[in-house]
Amino acid sequence: MPRIIFMGTPQFAVRSLEACLEVGEVVAVVTQPDKPKGRGQEVSQSPVKQLALAKGLPVLQPAKVKGTDFAQTLAAYAADVAVVTAYGKILPQDVLDTPTHGCVNVHASLLPRFRGAAPIQWAIALGDLVTGVCLMRMDAGMDTGPVIDRAELPILPTDTSASLHDKLADLSGALLRRSLPGYLTGSLVPVAQPTEGIVPAPMIRKEDGELDWALPAVVLERRLRAFTPWPGASTRWNGQLLKIHAAAVAPGVVPPGTQPGTVLAASPDGIDVACAEGTLRLQTLQLEGRKALPAKDFLAGTPIAVSSVFPRPLRPSPP
Repeated sequence: MPRIIFMGTPQFAVRSLEACLEVGEVVAVVTQPDKPKGRGQEVSQSPVKQLALAKGLPVLQPAKVKGTDFAQTLAAYAADVAVVTAYGKILPQDVLDTPTHGCVNVHASLLPRFRGAAPIQWAIALGDLVTGVCLMRMDAGMDTGPVIDRAELPILPTDTSASLHDKLADLSGALLRRSLPGYLTGSLVPVAQPTEGIVPAPMIRKEDGELDWALPAVVLERRLRAFTPWPGASTRWNGQLLKIHAAAVAPGVVPPGTQPGTVLAASPDGIDVACAEGTLRLQTLQLEGRKALPAKDFLAGTPIAVSSVFPRPLRPSPP
């Protein structure tokens, strides 16, 4: 059986570690250091560490990888390959070169589309109909290495980043089971990524969830799903944060000259807000300090008049 070092941190990586346990001998698990979490700031272990300890595997948690002797530490495990899934640190060349067959990465997009930290969110936000996972031989670039194999998955109109995250995590495990053995035996040869079709997927910022009514309604609906659960979609009402948990593109035509953000209707079905193109119907809302409510119940406690205007964010959002 191949000797595997696994490197990963969040819940997304757990399925990949489970797959590695099936196709080889996991000789060590590398994950990020324990961190304070939640209101109580209690130190918590990563999901990958929790599984590794449950399986009795050695766990390494270096505070730094680059500019250290970590490659020598890994070399002692005499691994055939290192499998990296959402580890969260950039690996220097000496680490990439340590295993016999190098390091391979499971990336949650169809490369070269969506290179970067948040491929799941941006695939939804930009309206892709299909996504997937790639198994890639790592090089010194950011998601630039040659691709060993890939698996595709449709993006449903109801998918949020949370639901797509879970599907792609499962698909990652399946891809490793299918393709890692072939890579190690040489029957699957990595192929260089195309030079066209490169789209960056930068880390999500809190302000990405702010609804900019100067964008089309279809774009805002996608962004709401893309940024669920974090940072969530929001606007402001009477100076308070107003979170939008569910919304849909509403039928009808916006009257010419209507200011984006204008409330066109407020009914039990939702609050219809004019956008640059089309109308977004806000269906589940939550004013800060209160619980989330369907539009009917929300309006009973917080009346919103037709012709009211929701403000645009201070920093306009890109389309």
